[in-house]
Amino acid sequence: MEQVKKVTLRHLLRMKRRSEKIVWVVLYDWPTAMLADQAGIDMILVGDSVAMTMLGLPTTLPITMDVMLHHAQAVVRGVKRAFVVGDMPFMSYVTAEDAIKNAGELLRVGCDAVKLEGGESVAPIVKAVVSAGIPVIGHLGLTPQSVSLLGGYHVQGRTADVALKILTDAQALEAAGAFGVLLENIPTEVAKTIAEQTSFLTFSIGGGPDTAGQLLLSHDVLGLTLGLKPVFAKSYANIAEQIKSAFQAYEHEVRSGQYP
Repeated sequence: MEQVKKVTLRHLLRMKRRSEKIVWVVLYDWPTAMLADQAGIDMILVGDSVAMTMLGLPTTLPITMDVMLHHAQAVVRGVKRAFVVGDMPFMSYVTAEDAIKNAGELLRVGCDAVKLEGGESVAPIVKAVVSAGIPVIGHLGLTPQSVSLLGGYHVQGRTADVALKILTDAQALEAAGAFGVLLENIPTEVAKTIAEQTSFLTFSIGGGPDTAGQLLLSHDVLGLTLGLKPVFAKSYANIAEQIKSAFQAYEHEVRSGQYP
């Protein structure tokens, strides 16, 4: 892996050309960002999923720009190398004017790019944000901000019509100037087709191995998932049990008089 002082969009595109997989993780705080950055993670997404993973909310919809900026600043403080993407929360990019202003705020606190959900319908907004000098990545497939319209957290793109719509949406995002797209919870063959029929960066979170990179939530990676865990998510530790055991040991020592 090429050693770089700071991962840039140019570096990510070079990785794709060299068929080097890009590693992307979702996280929300300073210590986790610092550890991920030191581990060599290429990209970090400050996700609006903070609503569910950190705040215990049932959906991502209640998250505001103020909350996203708060967490983005914390993450940026812990990062020296990784490329940081800030999520645009629900209703923050209804108009091009709103999108430019809010995306600009995420870059102002140190993010390198922003992510927003949608395809053809948001392509004009993507074009306006990119024209303002702000890198944008799209998000298709299972889009949590539209979960009510989608009928729940289910695999998207199983029928030919829906799969074709996701491809068309991806092509619209690329034409609008997005540098890539996140493909969430779609069939492997659909993600592969999009990767083959577009030239920008494609990323998978539950979309199979045939994209330029992979994304997972840090809570899933670390074994800290306390709510619903996607079937495609893999854990590389069981931090939740270690945390609980540490609290139990502390509780026992205080009550028994061993501490202090």
